[in-house]
Amino acid sequence: MEDIITAIATAWGEGGIAVVRLSGEGSVELADKIFKGKKKLADMPARFLTLGRLRSAEGDFFDEVLAVRFEKGASYTAEESVEFHCHGGLLPAQKCIEQLCAAGARLAQPGEFTRRAFVNGRIDLSQAEAVLGIIRSESDEALYASSRTIQGAFAEKLKGLFDRMTELAAFLEVDLDFPEEDEGYIARDKCEKRLDGLIEEGEAILDDCRSGLILREGIRTAIIGRPNVGKSSLLNALLKEERAIVTPVPGTTRDRIEETFIHKGIPIRIIDTAGIRDTEDEVECIGVSQSIRSMAEADLRVWVIDAGDELTDEETELGRRAASMKHIIVLNKSDMPQKTSAEQLKRIFPSSRIVSVSALKSDGIEDLKDIMVNEITGGKKVSGGFGVTSRQIECLSATLSSLRETKKIIAEGLGDDLAITCLSDARSSIAKLLGIDVTENLLDTVFSKFCVGK
Repeated sequence: MEDIITAIATAWGEGGIAVVRLSGEGSVELADKIFKGKKKLADMPARFLTLGRLRSAEGDFFDEVLAVRFEKGASYTAEESVEFHCHGGLLPAQKCIEQLCAAGARLAQPGEFTRRAFVNGRIDLSQAEAVLGIIRSESDEALYASSRTIQGAFAEKLKGLFDRMTELAAFLEVDLDFPEEDEGYIARDKCEKRLDGLIEEGEAILDDCRSGLILREGIRTAIIGRPNVGKSSLLNALLKEERAIVTPVPGTTRDRIEETFIHKGIPIRIIDTAGIRDTEDEVECIGVSQSIRSMAEADLRVWVIDAGDELTDEETELGRRAASMKHIIVLNKSDMPQKTSAEQLKRIFPSSRIVSVSALKSDGIEDLKDIMVNEITGGKKVSGGFGVTSRQIECLSATLSSLRETKKIIAEGLGDDLAITCLSDARSSIAKLLGIDVTENLLDTVFSKFCVGK
């Protein structure tokens, strides 16, 4: 942590101001090498904006700025820090960075300011990851979910769970070390009840996290179907804009198109794929392969069928493939004479949800949006929760798996030592969420997703 790091903290481009951030022991002394005000920054009160000018190593002034210093323990990184508020634009801020680096600072790595805030103990790892959630929020609900996490609500629940697991492990240790002493013995049923409570608590946290993940990452939805059934028209209707090219020529869409819209606070990441059919066209064949991959990777598939055409063998085969995945059948062109009906489709695909729409006239589109959300949420209202990542969901799921295994070991009398080991695995998963004894590789993975300057 000896390095002084610097970066532009605001977005690149022209704007009102551009903020340059400097952090590390000696930041104030280094900043005074390029800052000229009525007083040195070192002589100014902390957290007090002061007007001055920035100068190059040759003594040329190149910008008029506001500067502020932060004392150790009272900054974003919990280190001694300085911020320069330059005029907006690339050159003034870039020149400031160049001069700071020439004076002894180095350019920060992605997420390094937030990483230092974590390492210095100002925030835990769950709060650090929530910073990115706030930055990338696409709806009010997602913003509020990440805000709850960054304020420590998620960490508080995790710490409570961790502490109760630690208490149970301690009791099991006593039972293992002093099996002949009644005071140290925990009845099997009492131990199982404690585990039931931990599992119930963990499941409630996981439910909140799943809600937050949907709000943060959205629902990946692939529009699939054979060529020329109205997939691109449906995309345009969902987005309420002409995003995809629509023609009567089959195979018009060859590259997949990805767009996002918000419905009831939930981002829906829609993918318009190339029509799936047998083809000898090399380029179209690549598009079909991408469509099949998108179908496999999506959270939800919207399978479009043209009501004005007979159902083909290819479509029936596609339906069988989609049956094992979350999907909705959309019977498009419902305003036209029909050769395929919803009743017919229901007989062939009895477990599928079928929605009739007219993408051209936007009939049934709002109902379709509601159904798309309900297919993923199970009809539950997605609100509240915590803004988390897939990694955090996996860690919490691993915790619950270990707790259930611990209960099984105790119930079957397989030994306290084995139960303690399994309970230790559960505690380790929670520790990874809070950032206790984490590896540098894990931190590199987490913070590499951040931008430079945050």
